[in-house]
Amino acid sequence: MADDAKLAARRLRLKLALEELREMKGFGTELVTLIIPPDRQVSDARGMLQNEHGQAANIKSKGTRKNVQGAIESAISTLSRFKNAGEHGLAIFVGSIIVGNNKSRMVNIVIQDPPQPLLSFRYRCDSRFELTQLEEMLVDKKSYGLFVIDRAEAAYGIASGKRIHVQEHLVSNIMGKHRQGGQSAQRFERLIEEAAHNFFKRATEHASDYWLPHLENIQAIIIGGPGATKDFVVKNDYFHHEVAKKLAKTHFDVGYSNESGVRELVENAGSLMGEIELDAERQIMNRFLEELVRPHPKATYGERMVIDALDQGAVGTLLISEGLRRNEVELACPSCQHQWKASLTRTEPVPDCPSCEAPGDNMKEISSTSMIEKLTLLSEKGNSDVVYISIDTEEGSQLMLGFGGLAAILRYPIM
Repeated sequence: MADDAKLAARRLRLKLALEELREMKGFGTELVTLIIPPDRQVSDARGMLQNEHGQAANIKSKGTRKNVQGAIESAISTLSRFKNAGEHGLAIFVGSIIVGNNKSRMVNIVIQDPPQPLLSFRYRCDSRFELTQLEEMLVDKKSYGLFVIDRAEAAYGIASGKRIHVQEHLVSNIMGKHRQGGQSAQRFERLIEEAAHNFFKRATEHASDYWLPHLENIQAIIIGGPGATKDFVVKNDYFHHEVAKKLAKTHFDVGYSNESGVRELVENAGSLMGEIELDAERQIMNRFLEELVRPHPKATYGERMVIDALDQGAVGTLLISEGLRRNEVELACPSCQHQWKASLTRTEPVPDCPSCEAPGDNMKEISSTSMIEKLTLLSEKGNSDVVYISIDTEEGSQLMLGFGGLAAILRYPIM
């Protein structure tokens, strides 16, 4: 996958993991959070955990002592799989969580490839997991360029999250269209148009120079103004060619071409800002649906069929709903030592052991992998593109509800 697709996958996996972790709660201070930044040795963290395991023997409550030591043992076992913390660090969340009706379930969640490097070492034992460092990585960096113009003035800036920043307000000083003594009407008109051209060029160059370093995170550039000037500027290619690729097709009428106009532009274009991102999703979903009804469709859906197609290398584009919440959990029975895998959401109780029928409450969770992570890895092996589909459109909702959150556009039909 391309680098931006890999980053999108890592952000989505982290988003889904945090959604689950926020909801988890222990009966007492029994949930262990271990965060290891990339510059910290795993062996140091393991030694610290062994020391904490010894200290936990002093906990008075027998149940709390058992759960805390069990969580620390699980974290130590998990660390044995890693030689180092990796390029961006490692976060481990283990403990016995409440799953309803006074039942508990041991979880072990590892985040080993966060979107950004973890900054500081953290060990905490509490009734909830410590998530601050990871949550900060999901602060929205998506932004929109903003540009308003008429013949008298222009302003430009950027909108990111709930923040609007107006970078510069420019005044044209173009002479009004009235007759000057001693000058021919044609010559005076030409001077006016030349001044307008220079102003349009200056304003768009200033704006382009401001946006270009941020262009990777800019979703679109929204154009507005009180008259026809905005359309003229776009039509006559005043903007830098890379910036021009990001210009939204819809332009907006606003009352002013200064800072007030920029803020009015955000109000008028608010729906478009969301629609720009969703339109690409609609197009890919429509392509899938059109393919699905053909006599020999190059499309499939559902967990089993999609995984089979990925294994065959037949998937050209994989569509994953952001509403997909299932995990592949590896479990071990402490009674008969049987190990197996189950597909579960975090709110589902663990099933009884299929070998000895020991109750699910006693099962030990060895590892948990989100279906999104598993499918992303399979896609990388098959050089398949991955598109993450929100549930904010009718088509996106259809993918989640009608197709189980998974679909694929194939390179060739498969039986």
